[in-house]
Amino acid sequence: MSDIVEDTPTTGQKFTAELLGTFVLVFFGCGAALISGGDYVATGLTFGLTVVVMAYAVGRISGGHFNPAVTLGAVLGGRLPWSQVGIYVAAQLVGGLVAGAVLFGLMHGFEGFDAEGRMAQNAYGDAGSGYAWWAALLLEMVLTAVFLWVILAVTDERNQVNAVMGPLTIGLALAMIHFASMGATGTSVNPARSIGVGVFAGTDAIVQLWLFVVAPLLGAAVAGLTYPLLFGHGAAPVAGSGLSFGGGRKAQPVPGSYEAQWNQGQQGGWGQPGSPWGAPPQQQWGQPDPYQQQQPAQQQPDPYAAPPAQQGQPGQWGQPPQQPPAQGQPGQPGQWGAPPAQPGQTAQPGQPGHWGNP
Repeated sequence: MSDIVEDTPTTGQKFTAELLGTFVLVFFGCGAALISGGDYVATGLTFGLTVVVMAYAVGRISGGHFNPAVTLGAVLGGRLPWSQVGIYVAAQLVGGLVAGAVLFGLMHGFEGFDAEGRMAQNAYGDAGSGYAWWAALLLEMVLTAVFLWVILAVTDERNQVNAVMGPLTIGLALAMIHFASMGATGTSVNPARSIGVGVFAGTDAIVQLWLFVVAPLLGAAVAGLTYPLLFGHGAAPVAGSGLSFGGGRKAQPVPGSYEAQWNQGQQGGWGQPGSPWGAPPQQQWGQPDPYQQQQPAQQQPDPYAAPPAQQGQPGQWGQPPQQPPAQGQPGQPGQWGAPPAQPGQTAQPGQPGHWGNP
């Protein structure tokens, strides 16, 4: 038996996990963009790989959001109570800002480095690629909504995806999003990523930060609210989530695993007892329910069956046949092989088991 005890992460542990994860995301992702000169493949893959690595590392503690938009989508999707939003968002913003500050200091290792407009910040219009602000707003909304739909689907308790594959799928989705939008806005889909480096990139970057805060949050809200409507809840929403700010099932202790954090201890949550993954197959149409304990059926008496035979009666199945009368003794009238009854002689009723008798 394993000696590992699965405990419930504390609020402080969740704060630290989200801070560290967001720091690594911003530091390595934006750092790859700076060092590689904005190389598409290097930057996109680095952002995706950081999510994969840190979700494996600390996802069991906090679920591995590393993004205020992801946290908002999780709350509106019924996966996280509102009471935890402040802790998550504060940790993410601190992690992003610390990463931006470290990058700002390290980039000055290059002689003559100027951070103005050169911090891998997000931008639009004249300060960026020339992409119109309204198009940038819509693009970031759509990309964030897609990102949240993928996350909510992969972490859905009904999804039979192995828990090992969940972070990988989310990381690949983020890399895919970067490949589709880096040339337009630099790809945000994450307010903490934008704020973390944007505040060190000069006045223009700071002025444009509003778009990269509003658009991801709007996209996440759309995905969080529509996912249960489109695909249903795997279980009742956690208490204090969604738009109700209360109700739902009672809060339960959340064990320290990645899948449990995303389902907040829901009965039958992804990777938990009762989930499709590792559980008996679901009932097929016309088949017995595999989850219902099969009780031995009680045999009902057949109304058309003959009454049970009495043990040891001659002529019954498995019993020796009726022996003919002993030699020299005439059989009873009416019996098989006996002489017919004489006129005036009353035939004796046959014995049980004789041919033609019951």
